[in-house]
Amino acid sequence: MLAQLDQIEQKALDELGTATSEEALQQWKVSHLGRNSPLMRAFDGLGGLPKEERPQIGRRANEVKRLLETSLEERSQALRRSAVLQSLSAERLDVTLPGRPVAHGRLHPTTLTMRQIISVFAEMGFQVYRSREVELDEFNFQLLNFPPHHPAREMQDSFYVDTQSERGDNPVLLRTHTSPGQIRAMRAIAAMYPGDPPPVRLVLPGMSFRYEQVTSRSEIQFNQIEGLAVGKRITMGDLKGTLSDFARRFFGQNVRSRFRASHFPFTEPSAEMDIECFVCQGAGCPVCKRTGWLEILGCGMVHPTVLANGGYDPQTYTGFAFGMGPERIAMLRHRIDDIRYFYANDLRFLEQF
Repeated sequence: MLAQLDQIEQKALDELGTATSEEALQQWKVSHLGRNSPLMRAFDGLGGLPKEERPQIGRRANEVKRLLETSLEERSQALRRSAVLQSLSAERLDVTLPGRPVAHGRLHPTTLTMRQIISVFAEMGFQVYRSREVELDEFNFQLLNFPPHHPAREMQDSFYVDTQSERGDNPVLLRTHTSPGQIRAMRAIAAMYPGDPPPVRLVLPGMSFRYEQVTSRSEIQFNQIEGLAVGKRITMGDLKGTLSDFARRFFGQNVRSRFRASHFPFTEPSAEMDIECFVCQGAGCPVCKRTGWLEILGCGMVHPTVLANGGYDPQTYTGFAFGMGPERIAMLRHRIDDIRYFYANDLRFLEQF
């Protein structure tokens, strides 16, 4: 059997040296490494050998197999190199031809949408405030009227961070929304002006994270833009006027908007805002699910408890807040049907923007 394996090895190497094309290599592979090759039949015959001979024969058979596989790969690479060299020697290089243009980087479609949204609110006097992405449960939930074990927490499955410490009801987590920035911004301003803090007009852009099933309409990470206005005598009319003006500036002067009652623990009363579908102009189509309207954000008057937690006296101050998703708005504007496209890094998609 050892002599037979030596003959198989030598014959295979001799024939490999005469292969001069990829087709010949494929035929060689079938003949010498395929299921019905002499080498594979040798493996099949190991069970019929005396027990004391099997280890030695098996080792030798594996050595032959590895050698043939390595030799095949080396021969294939050598043929490819030879083909490239022949192609280069046959080409004529025209050095007067212009070079390939340098590819320029572009802004991500989500970044473009965020900048356009922020630009509209900047014209209204809102300033940008950045807050942290890794938060305490206290700021992400409790100070926003989500006490421990509140049922509304189930709507925002969270990524908790293992800090190897005993925090009880105040663990560390990746923020599930940008709303914790409301508390941090109000507290920062209230600390500078104790007793009589000035009005606030802020937008808070940033990434949020939720432990959810990834689908065409939901991702585990996404951007949000939070808005906050706090002052004396701010009303629901101010909220509706601000957001209706935003819709006209962003989607076009003729766009219609509407508000529907909703519920969020950190606002009271709460609402969701829709705009008239700009694809069908309200007639009903697949984009708007035949309703004629597209939901773009949630909003409401800041809950008195949240104002107090931010350092503003709810007996003196009122305010409104809103939150919107730039990916959601970009999907509506450009008729994108899958949110996963934004972070799949497919240049065929990204270069359209």
